[in-house]
Amino acid sequence: MHVGQMVVNGIALFLIIVLGYLLKRFGLLGKADGTSLSVVILNLTLPAVIIVNLADLPIEGYYLWLIPIAIVLTLLQIFLGKYFSRKESKEIQAFFMYGVSGYNVGNFILPFLQSFFVAGIPAISLFDVGNSIMLAGGTTIAVDHLSGKAEKTSFGQILKRLFRNPAFTTYLVMLTLRLLNISLPQTLVTMISPIAASNGFLSMLMIGLYLELRLPRKAMGVVGRSLLLRYGIGLVMVTVLYFLPLPSLMKVVLALAAVSPMPIFNTINAVLAGATEETVGFFSSMSFLLSLPLMMAVVLVFGI
Repeated sequence: MHVGQMVVNGIALFLIIVLGYLLKRFGLLGKADGTSLSVVILNLTLPAVIIVNLADLPIEGYYLWLIPIAIVLTLLQIFLGKYFSRKESKEIQAFFMYGVSGYNVGNFILPFLQSFFVAGIPAISLFDVGNSIMLAGGTTIAVDHLSGKAEKTSFGQILKRLFRNPAFTTYLVMLTLRLLNISLPQTLVTMISPIAASNGFLSMLMIGLYLELRLPRKAMGVVGRSLLLRYGIGLVMVTVLYFLPLPSLMKVVLALAAVSPMPIFNTINAVLAGATEETVGFFSSMSFLLSLPLMMAVVLVFGI
């Protein structure tokens, strides 16, 4: 992609986020509308993106490795979050582990790729299968174990959460069809395409509605250190990937994931683990604002 076009696309995505924030500030829309949008995205536009982009995907054997890679990388993030917060209270440790781990594929990376690099969507979809397994319960199990909590999540509970997630179910159905070399009718894919095309706009607008730019002063240190750790891990990963002899598409997808923002599931779980909504909301908002320019930088560095 030409650099000028990339900058224009990046500014467009940022302005949609700003638009959502301003609509909230002027009282035209609110957080409740963001919640409504998230329902539309999760149940309609995101599955539509997955269907359209996996409809004719030839399954490359080595790309299936992206599924376990996502699980391993998330576990590594969790362990690093635990290590760098080991002297803090259990609540802050849990906040670190949720804050620095996981990948926001559906609400951020996919809309970004729709604007910058459509060829990367099938690969990031495979990565998101492993990511979804962790977000649906794997991360909670690891965090609870490392923070010494008694609550346990059973394998059955994880499966229930996974299959209640429309995106994961759509991934599973589409990957099964492609492994069996079954293609959906082109007419159906064409009909779904306009729904898929709206995913980027709705996701960025929702992020703007959720933005929180106020933070109690006493929480600034914890948020600052956890942001530094999340993006420190991400930038180290990007540097390592740049020099690894991997297929270029896999390198780009993993590099974009490395600097992506905090997943929505982890924001919910961090609050349930004892973090305040203001702290988690501010951390999440800052991660969205930091990730957009970093992901654009990845596109430039890797020469998409």
